[in-house]
Amino acid sequence: RAGTETTEERGYWGSKAEFILAVAGNVVGLGNVWRFPYLCYKYGGGMRCVPYLMFVATCGVPLFLLETAMGQYTQEGGITCWRRLCPLAEGIGYAGQVIQVYCCMYYIIILAWALFYLIFSFSSQLPWASCDNMWNTGDNKINVCTCNLTSLTFLSLFIMSLYRRRVLALSGGIEEVGKINWEILLCVVAMWIICYFCIWKGVKSTGKVSTNKFQLSTFPYVMLLVLLFRGLTLPGALQEVVFYLYPEPSLLADSQVWMEAGAQIVFSYSLSVGTLTVLSSYNKYNNNCYRDCFWLCLLNSGTSLVTGFAVFSVLGFMAHEQGVPIEEVAESGPGLAFIAYPQAVAMMPFPQLWAVCFFIMIILLGLDTHFVAVEAVVTSMMDLFPAVLRRAGRREIFLLFFCLACFMGQLFMVTEGGMYVFQLFDNYACSGACLLLLSVFESLAMGWIFGAERMFDAIEDITNSRPNYIFMLCWKYLTPLVSMVSFVCSVVEYEPLTFNRWYVYPDWAYALGWLLALSSILLVPGWAMGRLLAGKGSLKQVRMKVSLLISSQYSSQSQKTFLNKTGCFRQTS
Repeated sequence: RAGTETTEERGYWGSKAEFILAVAGNVVGLGNVWRFPYLCYKYGGGMRCVPYLMFVATCGVPLFLLETAMGQYTQEGGITCWRRLCPLAEGIGYAGQVIQVYCCMYYIIILAWALFYLIFSFSSQLPWASCDNMWNTGDNKINVCTCNLTSLTFLSLFIMSLYRRRVLALSGGIEEVGKINWEILLCVVAMWIICYFCIWKGVKSTGKVSTNKFQLSTFPYVMLLVLLFRGLTLPGALQEVVFYLYPEPSLLADSQVWMEAGAQIVFSYSLSVGTLTVLSSYNKYNNNCYRDCFWLCLLNSGTSLVTGFAVFSVLGFMAHEQGVPIEEVAESGPGLAFIAYPQAVAMMPFPQLWAVCFFIMIILLGLDTHFVAVEAVVTSMMDLFPAVLRRAGRREIFLLFFCLACFMGQLFMVTEGGMYVFQLFDNYACSGACLLLLSVFESLAMGWIFGAERMFDAIEDITNSRPNYIFMLCWKYLTPLVSMVSFVCSVVEYEPLTFNRWYVYPDWAYALGWLLALSSILLVPGWAMGRLLAGKGSLKQVRMKVSLLISSQYSSQSQKTFLNKTGCFRQTS
């Protein structure tokens, strides 16, 4: 009809390489750099590979295959795929998107810090390698310039002064919000602009970023290899690399080891939040997702292992030069990227070169993960409201609105009290415990409500090959069992959040943190209960209706009919 807007096609990846590079850029992120190596060192060295590999086999690979198959099978985003497959579990999709929104709000702050350090790295002398800076003077006006740069204590003081006083502008607590740090705010704006134009045209621009701008996905690997070779040639590096892998069998009895391994898997594999479902939904229906799953999981875990060598070779050099145990220089999380590693770089020849390489790697690794997370949320919303959002120009407007909303929500994180808010999001809103519980819900829903056998039929219809029977056992038994045990351990081992081991949050801040955590996971039982209560008849009759709805929508014969007619699956109204 004249004057009526038409709904745009959803689109597909331009090539298989676009999908592979987009997923690789998402699953290989900052956690591979600053979380896996430290945890491997802290929890038993080479022995930590035992719980890690067990979680890879029972949770990582099975859920990775499940989520990619769900997206490719339904050609839907992170919410509507559940509506198509298992309406009773649609709350899992909503919960995953809530966590993604929280991640989008706080994750880009790390990229802003990295950009700030990168700009500093181009100076004639690294600011954290000297003491004649305004942030090296404390409130008592005593200048630390009398120190010796070769002392680890004073070198740490320099970098800590920069990080806390200039980058974070840290206040005395979360209740002291303070002023906005305008330098970091400008870095945040720059990162959001880059993110927006990476994905503003949807899968077309995301694919082009991953292929035409090939270096965005591959350059971090080049930098990682450069840092690895450089680190291994430094004095004292090999001894600490051996210590990094040295096995401590006694630590396997520590429940914290197993809990951290589970959390690492769900984080690094991007499980339970719908990202893999969204990315795979742009594949053609007959893409071999079964084979892709194994190669991408191998890439993720292999990158984590190689990164451990690169990181600890440099930290080993630093410990060797200072004559101290590596325990005094090893850090996890932002402390590795913005405190420990810059200290090591300052002690190398040509420190500016290695600082630039390192922070470019951090930015590109984080940027890949961030813009895919934003893409996952936007695509899921567009699939939820296609008549409204999938029209000409609507996507760009909605994406702009979403970016602005996240930007406004994160303004507290660039204030003097922002680091305390940042930690609340990191430890509660996007915690491993939340993701582990979602993994339990996801495997139970697909293994028992939708049916593992039916999912096997779907994958066979897609790939023309039947998966190994071990995946069925994982979806129905092993994955929910292992994830639930890890979740229970995380609850039992829970300790109230502190900052830098000395600042204890007020009670209302802990309440806010738990509210952020519950705001996602309670959506799952809440949605299921609402769905059952809204249905007419007894609980048994409602369950029968849901079962018949699933079976009628997704019989193998109807799938093959669509496939023969169109060459790819499209769920009609």
